Amino acid sequence: MFLSFILLAVLWHETETWGLKNGILHNSIWLEQAAGVYHRESRKGKYQLTLKEAKVLCDYEGGHLAKYKQLESAQRIGFHVCAAGWLAGGKVGYPIVKPGANCGHGKTGVIDYGYRVNKSELWDAYCYNPHAKQCGGVLTDPERIIKSPNYPDEYEHQQICYWHIRLKYKQRIHLRFLEFDVEDDPSCLSDYLEVYDSYDDMLGFVGRFCGNKLPSDIISTGNVMTLKFLSDSSVTAKGFQLLYKVIIIPSAPDSTEKIEDTTRQ
Repeated sequence: MFLSFILLAVLWHETETWGLKNGILHNSIWLEQAAGVYHRESRKGKYQLTLKEAKVLCDYEGGHLAKYKQLESAQRIGFHVCAAGWLAGGKVGYPIVKPGANCGHGKTGVIDYGYRVNKSELWDAYCYNPHAKQCGGVLTDPERIIKSPNYPDEYEHQQICYWHIRLKYKQRIHLRFLEFDVEDDPSCLSDYLEVYDSYDDMLGFVGRFCGNKLPSDIISTGNVMTLKFLSDSSVTAKGFQLLYKVIIIPSAPDSTEKIEDTTRQ
């Protein structure tokens, strides 16, 4: 009982400390892995898993379908994914930290679709594995190099990494790829790096990259970007190294004034 109280106090503290610090948003709206719970899609894309397939996917990675209470605990410390997925026992739901018009129906917590009669319905999956390989993190430095796990050696199988770049308000992010070597696949469904751009709390998909061709530079529209790296259980490769730098938006009233890009200095 005492340990439960301590855990609750820690979770409450985490919730209370969300907000703006030094101009940087520190709430965990882009967190996609917490307390051993993580979100998974089919290799075919979003909402392509039956209950049986979702179980197989989680079991294959050394875990199992997350229980409702486990998803609830993850949501309390910032787990936020706007995608419904299978849970243990045939339930479907998804965790929302910050409500939006197109996500959560204006509510927070676990959006519960209840037990599904038709177990062949197609959803994503929420897996639970407290021992899963984790990497990535929240980055607030104005300049940083991001590397795939073990770089320059080959990355491991079954990795899932999230890097959340969060700079100060009215700053933008210039992403430059220095080296890139990820398992080649015509559809980029095996190993890949995805980039998401965020503006006004809306997370937008920029692109999915694989192979050994160096992607073009990417400039964010807001002060937040998310990078997701995923590897399957087959071929591995050297990985990638990229650099991000801040772009300062001038405060001058002249809207035609150019943005100051510090990446070439």
